[in-house]
Amino acid sequence: MYLSRFLSLHALWVTVSSVMQHYPSVWGHYDVCKTQIYTEEGKVWDYMACQPEARDMIKYVKVTLDPPDITCGDPPETFCAMGNPYMCNNECDASTQELAHPPELMFDLEGRHPSTFWQSTTWKEYPKPLHVNITLSWNKTIELTDNIVITFESGRPDQMILEKSLDYGRTWQPYQYYATDCLDAFHMDPKSVRDLSQHTVLEIICTEEYSTGYMTNSKIIHFEIKDRFAFFAGPRLHNMASLYGQLDTTKKLRDFFTITDLRIRLLRPATGEIYVDEQHLARYFYAISDIRVYGR
Repeated sequence: MYLSRFLSLHALWVTVSSVMQHYPSVWGHYDVCKTQIYTEEGKVWDYMACQPEARDMIKYVKVTLDPPDITCGDPPETFCAMGNPYMCNNECDASTQELAHPPELMFDLEGRHPSTFWQSTTWKEYPKPLHVNITLSWNKTIELTDNIVITFESGRPDQMILEKSLDYGRTWQPYQYYATDCLDAFHMDPKSVRDLSQHTVLEIICTEEYSTGYMTNSKIIHFEIKDRFAFFAGPRLHNMASLYGQLDTTKKLRDFFTITDLRIRLLRPATGEIYVDEQHLARYFYAISDIRVYGR
């Protein structure tokens, strides 16, 4: 009986060892999972690196704003409509729930066409810059699995930097620059992720792709995680084992897709023009209705 058990265990070990020889060190510290797939030869096992399920990380975020009094409504303030910048009869009032725009409205569950949003004060102190830092903290390490998506209700900013931290906010490094004019704003030539390659995937770029002003169909800014994954896993991300192998053996690449904190640095609001209209400064402010961060 014991010999029978021993022979069964030995056969199992030989089988597992044989399988692992085909996948020697691709996944490193990842466990190995398998699933059955259908091929021309019939039903076979497909082996892959096990991964925790990706989830919506915004559910666990802590948000802080700098300056802390940058949210509109205290005192009450009038601002211009987003679709018509010369119709300035909208009000922000922190003491009235229907007119308040606190930071938590960046993370409510209203979907892609919301009526609730966080809003900053207007650019009433122009020409002093209207700068806002929005810091998202998780107090844990997150591996990003999908694009970071920010939805603006004020028109996308003329200048913005997305930054990341790997040490809980002690130090920061840029993730991507956004501007209507990259050369003027950040002394960088404009690029898109499509200009990158597997060898330049870690390059920090400035993009003009997401910086249009008042356009109803141009509200969203992306940080393109999946487009960078595609350099390793293929256009449809079919070869994820290749990506996991690269992440496991290349620390710089793994760190690139890993965060503990994100910071959105808003440097210049959407103006929709070259010159600021100093007679209508209530046209200029920041408003964000949704932020999406998925990871594990």
